[in-house]
Amino acid sequence: MTTVAKQRANTAQRDPKRRALGIDRRPGFLTYGILLVIFVGGAYPLWWSAVAGSSDSTVLTATWPPLLPGGQFWKNVGEVLGTVPFWQALGNSIIVSTVITASVVLFSTLAGYAFAKLRFRGREGLMVFVIATLAVPTQLGIIPLFMVMKQFGWTGTLGAVIVPTLVTAFGVFFMRQYLVDVIPEELIEAARVDGASMIRTFWHVGVPAARPAMAILGLFTFMTAWTDYLWPLLVAPQNPTLQVALSQLQSAKYVDYSIVLAGAVLATIPLLILFVLAGRQLVSGIMAGAVKG
Repeated sequence: MTTVAKQRANTAQRDPKRRALGIDRRPGFLTYGILLVIFVGGAYPLWWSAVAGSSDSTVLTATWPPLLPGGQFWKNVGEVLGTVPFWQALGNSIIVSTVITASVVLFSTLAGYAFAKLRFRGREGLMVFVIATLAVPTQLGIIPLFMVMKQFGWTGTLGAVIVPTLVTAFGVFFMRQYLVDVIPEELIEAARVDGASMIRTFWHVGVPAARPAMAILGLFTFMTAWTDYLWPLLVAPQNPTLQVALSQLQSAKYVDYSIVLAGAVLATIPLLILFVLAGRQLVSGIMAGAVKG
């Protein structure tokens, strides 16, 4: 019997057991129906924003709202560009989100690798402290943090927006949990036997193994920094990010929500582009985590 035939015979013998355990069960109509409902529920608000943002304000009071975009999107976009400093705010958001994402991914990967694979005194206690900070609401630190930024003379600058979020407790915890099992101890020991330093071991062993998790963390960190509104509004209103600038569209006595939604669509486009570009890494990271689990 050839090798291929043996493999097919073994697979045929295992199939009943695998089906009994539900391993080979293919998704049915119910699964696809649930996924379709979730997709429609998540995509409809964005689609409705695009429809309303490409129409006039009467579409919001219509008895039967349209399902297709109108023909006034570029007119509404022109109103947005003429009302708020859109391009300055867009540049500020790109700078803030990119720097925060790069810093969080770098420091979280370093700290996560240290907590996962290095042995040092107080490691468990420090990890518990990092996890405990996740239970503290962010809003509790806004006032003292603002006072610190004011003493440094950073208020009104992008540095005051960036510095407080250069590293996050969630990022450290996420990378630590991923790297605990994904890197074998034998691989690290082999690198040390070959004379690799700690940093070189991290760079050649830890970073390649952590790339899927780094992609996921970077994607969600960028999205969080891009959509952040409260802290940039408090510390740098005169040097606004995109979300703060778009909020000025609602500061007048009469608010044209078609223009507001057109601005919201413009602010969402960079995130959609990022999801498309990073989609492969996102899927590979999720699949790697599923296989590891």
